Amino acid sequence: MNVCIGFEGNRRIALGNLSEVARKTKQVVDRGERGPVIILDAVTSRVIEVDFRGTADDVVNRLKTKPSEDEPIERKGPGRPKLGVVAREVTLLPRHWEWLNSQPGSASVVLRRLVEQVRKDNSEKDRKREAQESAYRFMSAMAGNAPGYEEALRALYSGKTKEFNQYIKTWPKDVQEHARDLGLRGMG
Repeated sequence: MNVCIGFEGNRRIALGNLSEVARKTKQVVDRGERGPVIILDAVTSRVIEVDFRGTADDVVNRLKTKPSEDEPIERKGPGRPKLGVVAREVTLLPRHWEWLNSQPGSASVVLRRLVEQVRKDNSEKDRKREAQESAYRFMSAMAGNAPGYEEALRALYSGKTKEFNQYIKTWPKDVQEHARDLGLRGMG
């Protein structure tokens, strides 16, 4: 699992692995939260659902029994599941099939080679898009009603670092810092 970040309202609780962040967030919940509590993947800004019932150990133990998104799913049927290969259907026009059939190797080999080349060619563009999407998710969740939110988003997507920093400077410190970290990755 990636690094996670926990917030109580606009205040950062913890940054670290999920077990650490969940344990510290559970302490905040037990003290009587003042604001909504949320745990996010610190890289993607996707919300991580955590059941805070019971003790801190109960919370952490439930996380360990939860299936990881990185773990392979056992599938039955065509493909080479031990290698992570799963058969799926691809719809192409006749001219595409004709071209594929004229290439050396099977259609699967040619398609894999094409996909790898496109991934390589677009890696920087994809990294930037994913970083912008993460910044957007975080900003929407944590600062959607904050002054300068829409302007900051426009600056993020147009790569205007100075303007972005200007629009978020009145936001709560912890939200501002994390938004800046994510935003800079999306503009860089």
